[in-house]
Amino acid sequence: MDNGQNGTSEFAVITGASSGLGKAFALELASRKINTILISLPGEGIEEVCGMCREKGTESISYEADLTDQAQLLRLTADINSKYKVFILINNAGTGGSRIFKDASVGYLNTIIQLNACATTLMSHEMLPNLLERQKAYILNISSLASLTPTGFKTVYPASKNFVRYLSIGLRHELKGSPVSVSAALLGPMPTRPEIAERIKSQGWIGRFLTITVENAARECIDKMFRRRGTIVCGLSNKFSFWLLKFIPEGIRASVMTRSMANELRCQGMIK
Repeated sequence: MDNGQNGTSEFAVITGASSGLGKAFALELASRKINTILISLPGEGIEEVCGMCREKGTESISYEADLTDQAQLLRLTADINSKYKVFILINNAGTGGSRIFKDASVGYLNTIIQLNACATTLMSHEMLPNLLERQKAYILNISSLASLTPTGFKTVYPASKNFVRYLSIGLRHELKGSPVSVSAALLGPMPTRPEIAERIKSQGWIGRFLTITVENAARECIDKMFRRRGTIVCGLSNKFSFWLLKFIPEGIRASVMTRSMANELRCQGMIK
């Protein structure tokens, strides 16, 4: 693959690339000599991550946009499609959290839906014609093990990640026989920021058991994406949980996970 500017270069697009798993994806791809187009919210230091990728001998381009704003997303994808050949799209940008549903703000709920579900859908839709022009191409959507279990005090987040999972499975079957392979990564907790590490800790043994580092998750996701796997689960504990969840009735799963989330909110003083 030619790594020169534009021309015959091929690029991987990564959303939410300024920190955490997105940054790990960018650095992992750069270490494999794959050029990157990195997207983040304004003011999150995305150019610094691009610089780290360039130090590995690759081309790296930055874009700043709020993907919950449809107009910004469409301008962004149009600009990328007009300038670059894309063979990987990693829909990593997402958000979540734990709240009492009746106390959650409309903005909080809407942001989860718009970023996790809508942005993933529209990025895939707008980038697909570009991807279909390649000999081999890949879409990697970041879902979650949480997508397998409805959970009180999270409510919208698991629902949004289940949307991502179903979108990925459906699109994978629709694109069967095309150059584009679609994968969904069902990831467990990752301590990407100190506050998330504290949240995981407050969830008790379930959170600790499922935790995996972003570096290991990124490496395993990319390996399996290139093997054209439909569903990707990283880490032994998460693989064990994935298969175990198939045999536990939904009501029991929901009850156990809701108690875990209640512990988290109790530690934050949000419930007694």
